[in-house]
Amino acid sequence: MRIYNAKPIFIGLVIFFGFATFPFWYNGGRAAPPPEPKLDTPVIQKLEKKECVASKDYMRKSHMDLLNKWRTEAVRLANRYYVSAAGNTYPASLQRGCMKCHSNKTEFCDQCHNYIGLTPYCWDCHIPPKQVTQTEQVAKKGE
Repeated sequence: MRIYNAKPIFIGLVIFFGFATFPFWYNGGRAAPPPEPKLDTPVIQKLEKKECVASKDYMRKSHMDLLNKWRTEAVRLANRYYVSAAGNTYPASLQRGCMKCHSNKTEFCDQCHNYIGLTPYCWDCHIPPKQVTQTEQVAKKGE
């Protein structure tokens, strides 16, 4: 069986395959390392028992599900508190709960969200926490 115009078709397929696979072989082995969120805020350092409302793995994977659940329960059911699996009670609030301990938004939230290219809509309604600069931290220690 003879294929007409085999040479240009083969060259076209090679060029197409090269363009289609370019992102894979160009970036091979050079993926950016995942971020390590900073957990050294003043509030966390003062805690005797350093634990979050849920496990670290759950919070990494499903924190948005938890925040959505809190929002729904707080707005529709007026349930303003969350009882963890350990039996501890926390305010079901992004600002009064999560951001109380994780006040370093740029070093905690934004690192992971920027890494995956996600812009969360949390700050459409909530006021972002005031970021404490390195200079302000040094000044507070000197007082």
